[in-house]
Amino acid sequence: MRITGAPSGIAVVAGEPLTDGRADAGTHTRHSALFQTSPFDIPTEPLRHRTSQVERTIRSFDPTGAFTLTSESTGVRAVSARLRLTGARTTAGIALTTGLVLAGGALAAPAQAAPVQAGPVQAAPAAAKAPTVGAKGAYLLDNANGKSLFSKAGDTRRQMASTTKIMTVSVVLDTKGVDLNRKVTVKQAYRDYVAKMGASTADLRTGDKLTVRQLLYATMLPSGCDAAMALADTFGSGTTTAARTKSFISKMNAKAKELGLKNTAFDSFDGNSPKGKTYSSPKDLANLTRHALKKTDFRTVVKSTQTVQKAPAANGGTRTYTWYNTNKLLGSYKGTIGVKTGTNTPAGPCLVFAGTRGSKTVVGVLLNDSADRFKDAGKLMDHAFGTKTAKNMTLRKLPASAQRD
Repeated sequence: MRITGAPSGIAVVAGEPLTDGRADAGTHTRHSALFQTSPFDIPTEPLRHRTSQVERTIRSFDPTGAFTLTSESTGVRAVSARLRLTGARTTAGIALTTGLVLAGGALAAPAQAAPVQAGPVQAAPAAAKAPTVGAKGAYLLDNANGKSLFSKAGDTRRQMASTTKIMTVSVVLDTKGVDLNRKVTVKQAYRDYVAKMGASTADLRTGDKLTVRQLLYATMLPSGCDAAMALADTFGSGTTTAARTKSFISKMNAKAKELGLKNTAFDSFDGNSPKGKTYSSPKDLANLTRHALKKTDFRTVVKSTQTVQKAPAANGGTRTYTWYNTNKLLGSYKGTIGVKTGTNTPAGPCLVFAGTRGSKTVVGVLLNDSADRFKDAGKLMDHAFGTKTAKNMTLRKLPASAQRD
């Protein structure tokens, strides 16, 4: 089929079967297009045009401005060429679909249509299988947008032990005009509380003066309940320690409401709930942590594997405190940036974790994990990052003197 245009128009020849003796020659077609144009301003080097299934080369120029477009392919759909003419642009389109040829805007049916073969349909890649974790409740989200990446009983309320201290520290850091260098004197009441509850401790010594910043480390690394009480006593309102800590717990509940954490409530500042009314859901706790990670001071504290802090001692000297982070995921799984462990009898082993690889950060929660919370956290992060490193992970060992939580 040949369609001829005006002297400065277009002529197209299409549908010349290959005759190379191949059994399937009928399904392979040589498509030639002869474009008659003005002899002026035609490019003198080969032009290349690509689509997803075919490559065509425009070549064979002659002094009259004619050139040939040739392609060999199966399942040709379309080809177009743009010619730059003197003083104007002309677009030539060739559509080889079900035997139609479109040239210079004209449409005609060729004597023989070029056969069209549909390429094989490729199935979409299968989604990665979600890992199995031993926790009764678990959740994983993308820190950038809050999107859920994994959920197991994600909205179910559970006690969460010392992961409660994420809220304790958040309330302090969200306090308007907070002075992290403010000095706080350690009271005997803080040590008595730890002894009574059999709780984890930063071993703060009565009469020592620590800054609020140091108390953040003491709360989050060794999971010091004495340090959490010191923060509650300092940032609550009232005339007695009991009144101030109660006031601080009210602030924790107000912050939960402000953040829209509908399955979260507190009746303690450290997770040692007297009546089991300190609880959260994995999803809520992940979103709380996402909020907390917006604070630079929070991120700096929770990613530390250990810290050495010096403070004025009650005897007039200087005391050195060394605290190790109970989160063994730090230093064990590449990219871990926190966050907090928690363990007590009602809650079981708990872990809130976060990790960054490349430009992606994820936040996860494991509540009451009967298996291995650190390896489960590694599996969830592998799931998010598309890696397989957790199975070969060796956990960081804590010194014998370090707290366990």
